[in-house]
Amino acid sequence: MYYQAISQLAENMKSIEIWLDKAEVFAAAKKFDIDVLLNGRLAPDMKPFIYQVQSASDYVKAAWLSGHKPTKYEDNERTIGELRARIQRTIVFVESVKEQRYADADTQKVGMSWAPPGKVLVGKDYLLQIVMPNAYFHLTMAYAILRHHGVDVGKMDFLGPINWIDRGDARELPSSS
Repeated sequence: MYYQAISQLAENMKSIEIWLDKAEVFAAAKKFDIDVLLNGRLAPDMKPFIYQVQSASDYVKAAWLSGHKPTKYEDNERTIGELRARIQRTIVFVESVKEQRYADADTQKVGMSWAPPGKVLVGKDYLLQIVMPNAYFHLTMAYAILRHHGVDVGKMDFLGPINWIDRGDARELPSSS
């Protein structure tokens, strides 16, 4: 479960690169600086797009569950190139952690600076209650910021590639949009 969940989050990080491609095309077509989008936000008290990507990246590096201590990034990205480099570093790191390294993820204990005194989380709770919701929250906010500013991203851009297989005798689920 741990390897698959973290691997899926890495795939979601790859989708951001497509969003960035579309953001560059949009900014060029409308003749404005891409920094407008990189520093865009949905509300005045909200962190900007760059922060959302940085935070998603930090949660995706949930290597504590594999026994690795992830590299801390400086959070100093200011350009689209620097943001792309961070995404790539995150993906390379996550993909370098092999599945067997997560064998003891259930027994890993993860402390949080804001946890009640003397309290930690076990691996499953860290993954399901902290990593996944926070990663998807920041990915969603990054997506929403671009969408809000007019970038042509849609649901399939958020979902990314889907691993279709032959139909066989599969059940048909109701469609959702």
